[in-house]
Amino acid sequence: MKIGLVLLAWSLCAAVQAQPLPSAPAPDAGTPQRIAAERQQLQAQRNAVEQAHDLRSRECWQRFAVNDCLREVRRSRRAALDPLRARELELNAQERAWQTFQREERLRQKDDAQERKP
Repeated sequence: MKIGLVLLAWSLCAAVQAQPLPSAPAPDAGTPQRIAAERQQLQAQRNAVEQAHDLRSRECWQRFAVNDCLREVRRSRRAALDPLRARELELNAQERAWQTFQREERLRQKDDAQERKP
C-alpha cells in the first residue's frame, strides 16, 4: 500500500512536470474557455496530490518516527504543488493579457466608430 502511494505521488509529479508550458497567448476567441479548462485540469491534479498527501500523512502516524515522515510528506507535497502553482500563475498572466487585448480592441472600435460619425 505504501509503495503504491509513493508511486502515485511520483507519477503525479512526473505528469505535472511533463506538461508543456505554452508561451505568450495568441488572442483568440477560445482563450477564456481554454484557460477555464486548464484551470479545471490543474484543480483535478491539485486534488489528486492533496488526496495522496492525506493518505501518506495518515500512514505517518503509524510509524515510530512520525515527525520525519510528516516532514518528508510535506516536502513531496510541496514539490508536487509547485509546478501547479507556477502553471496557475502563467494562466493568470495569459488571462490578463487576453483581457488587455480585448479592452484595447474595444477602445479601437469605439475610436473608429467616433471617427466615422462626424
